[in-house]
Amino acid sequence: MRHARAYGFAGLAVFAVAAAAAIAQTTVAPVPEVAPVEAVPLDVSAVSELAKAKGGDATAGAAKAAACAACHGLDGNATDPTLYPRIAGQSERYIAHQLALFKSGERVNALMYPFASALSAQDMRDIGAYFATQKSGAGIADDSVIASGPNKGMKFYEVGQKLYRSGDISRDIPACMACHGPSGAGNPGPAYPHVGGQQSWYTARRLQEYRAGTTTVRDAALFNVMATVSKSLTDEEIQSLSSYMQGLHARVEQKGGGKG
Repeated sequence: MRHARAYGFAGLAVFAVAAAAAIAQTTVAPVPEVAPVEAVPLDVSAVSELAKAKGGDATAGAAKAAACAACHGLDGNATDPTLYPRIAGQSERYIAHQLALFKSGERVNALMYPFASALSAQDMRDIGAYFATQKSGAGIADDSVIASGPNKGMKFYEVGQKLYRSGDISRDIPACMACHGPSGAGNPGPAYPHVGGQQSWYTARRLQEYRAGTTTVRDAALFNVMATVSKSLTDEEIQSLSSYMQGLHARVEQKGGGKG
């Protein structure tokens, strides 16, 4: 039996958009990352153009992000957590960079490409700035007991919790919190993403992609960091780590100034 239990905070994020109010009323199946239909030529300069844009304006981004609401919700917490990733609280730089990758075709996604291709570099920065101001929610971590295998007797989330907090030196796996922070908010630096509270199915899918070690991104430096970290993870560890991060969230202030 699986029990609902929330744990402290941590997921690898992106940003998907839907265009019309009609879509907001309809359940849309997840679209796999396959080659987009090139309605317009791919913009290979999309990523480099970000460096020329000024810092994002959250107020301007709020209006520009309206198209995102049908899938990601007005606050970025996803209209259906079983279908769409959470982008609330994600950093401006990370969201803008992912949108640029969709526009350039380096990150291949048939749903995201048409919307990203219509955005300027400044639009991407503004949208990123808006979602960065939104408060991320969190799901629950699975605390059922593992019945067999090398982790028998442990609660399911505990396998991922250990990796997130301590890593595994014997396999050259660093602690996830070294880059993503103890609460999963992402440490300042080269756009480490906010991963706390991310849907476990999405985090698991991304970790599996990193473990496979293949990418179409031209500058693969950051991808290769995650590919190295993920290459020796087992399926159980990926699922457990994703479950732990789904329940990971920042501690909230209690009345009277305490923390819970």
